[in-house]
Amino acid sequence: MLDFNRRILDQETSKSQNIFRTIGRFAQYFRQYWLGFAFSMIFVVISAWATVLAPELTGQAVDCYLFPSAENCWYTTVDTAASTSTRLEGLGGLVIVLVAVFVLDAVMVGLAFYAMRWAGQNVIRDIRNRLFDKIHQLSIGYYTRNEAGDIMSRLTNDLDTVQQMFNFALLNVIRGVFIIGSIVFAMLRANVPYALVSLSMIPLMLVATQYFSSQARKAFRKARQEIGNVNADLQESIAGAREVQAFNREEESIAQFNAGNQANRDANIRAAMFTSALNPVLEALSFAAMGLMVLVGGYSALNNQPLLGTSVISVGTIIAFIAYIQRLNQPVQQIAILWTNVQSGIAGGERIFSLLDEPVDIVDKPDARPLPTIDGTVIFENVEAEYKPGEKVLRGINFQANKGQIIAIVGPTGAGKTTIINLIPRFYDVTNGAVKIDGIDVRDVTQDSLRSQIGIVLQDTFLFSDTVMENIRYGRLDATDEEVIEAAKLVAAHEFIERLPDGYQTVLGERGGGLSQGQRQLIAIARVALMNPNILILDEATSSVDTRTERIIQAAFEKLLEGRTSFVIAHRLSTIRNADQVLMVKDGQIIERGTHQELLAQRGAYYDLYMSQFSEAEAS
Repeated sequence: MLDFNRRILDQETSKSQNIFRTIGRFAQYFRQYWLGFAFSMIFVVISAWATVLAPELTGQAVDCYLFPSAENCWYTTVDTAASTSTRLEGLGGLVIVLVAVFVLDAVMVGLAFYAMRWAGQNVIRDIRNRLFDKIHQLSIGYYTRNEAGDIMSRLTNDLDTVQQMFNFALLNVIRGVFIIGSIVFAMLRANVPYALVSLSMIPLMLVATQYFSSQARKAFRKARQEIGNVNADLQESIAGAREVQAFNREEESIAQFNAGNQANRDANIRAAMFTSALNPVLEALSFAAMGLMVLVGGYSALNNQPLLGTSVISVGTIIAFIAYIQRLNQPVQQIAILWTNVQSGIAGGERIFSLLDEPVDIVDKPDARPLPTIDGTVIFENVEAEYKPGEKVLRGINFQANKGQIIAIVGPTGAGKTTIINLIPRFYDVTNGAVKIDGIDVRDVTQDSLRSQIGIVLQDTFLFSDTVMENIRYGRLDATDEEVIEAAKLVAAHEFIERLPDGYQTVLGERGGGLSQGQRQLIAIARVALMNPNILILDEATSSVDTRTERIIQAAFEKLLEGRTSFVIAHRLSTIRNADQVLMVKDGQIIERGTHQELLAQRGAYYDLYMSQFSEAEAS
């Protein structure tokens, strides 16, 4: 369990492998919502322009009104002889413009995030819907090859990282890039030599950013691994509470949890240390750049001496450059922190798209037709099947089940019994040969029309967290309450359901919590009875009920099986005795066939199995 969680978390926090390809896949989803995305980009550009304009206006406030020396002021120009009232009037107008620029910046940022979230949330909805559709298209074989936890991780954790990226990370990174580019352009346009002086600390900022962000990423990865271990310990302790108490292992369980919790604390402290250190380091480098700018610019201004042949820098330009440097620090820091989130989101996107790209094993043919109402004759013609290429599970399976017959399939564990019945509703496809119903190959009809006429009761019963009524109605969604009750009566489930707190409206816990295994099995059987299928498959359907309950439902089975072709993987002897044909399966082959009495008389493999396993059940 813990190793599996570590593997999942490693995948979640890994860097993306192909950023541009994944972004291209996301772009396909954004096409439908291109207007929102386009508006967000327009708002970001305007916001970046406003962010850069504010320092320029601040510098002009000094050069144009406080110490008039500039010749090309943006708002208006006054000379040194202008009266104080004139200069204050001009300064007041510029302040109003400056405030308007700040308001514009704030409004544009808000609108940009709203537009991006609108588009992003629609994309997330579409991806989530496609993922949910996909997991219903995948065959049973996919779920046997892949852990449920990994699939859930893609639908929850990976999708959450993508959602966080669309909500704020990606747009902040894009905005930061625009701001940095605009600031650098504005500084170079104003004065190239002094711009180079102001930007001299950028290489050190990039080095510091790379170091601290990489260390923080490693620390956060470790933290997520440790919290995964904590969650795994917690889940196992809750699920195994009975075993922990039965073996008196409470202290050991608490000690193990404390160790994992402490490791998680240490990992988070280390991650916080690196993320906390980045900001002061960048601030210090930013102050160093400002100090260098003040030193060089002040020397030039005081001595009236230009730098590298340029004009003498003004006090307003020095102030503007200081403001530029201050504003440059924020997007650099944001990009450093949020780029990790973007990479994590893109890595999550890669895992999501890999699930969406997963080939579906069982698909309808382009010319597949609906299966007409069947009589129920099932034929296996030289059937071979395999789960892995080259590893045959079934070899040369041939038999015919006529309408209304009961076919019992017996054999040791791993013989291929369940594989045989899984081929009938096309949970898997044959490798060679054919499975036919009423002479029609099951691969030539649609899956919906095929499975709608086949009822299946499994040993491992699954009930939904819903009412008893709705759990039975799942067999046929358009059934009335009266039909549901009749199905429950048919399988002798009505009596115990009526004794539940709210009868048929009793809401069941997870997987039918609150009911005994036998009661859960009876509800599952009632669900199939409501479905009224033409072919019935019972995979050890009574193995989990007690002898008394089995006798009750056996009588119901006789009515349920009447007139239907039924396949029974037998666990109890009574089912085998009544079968029209018993197939003894071993190593993927039918080694014996006949009625119960005929096979006993042969004294072969079935006789040995009967003597070793079923004689005790018959005696009881």
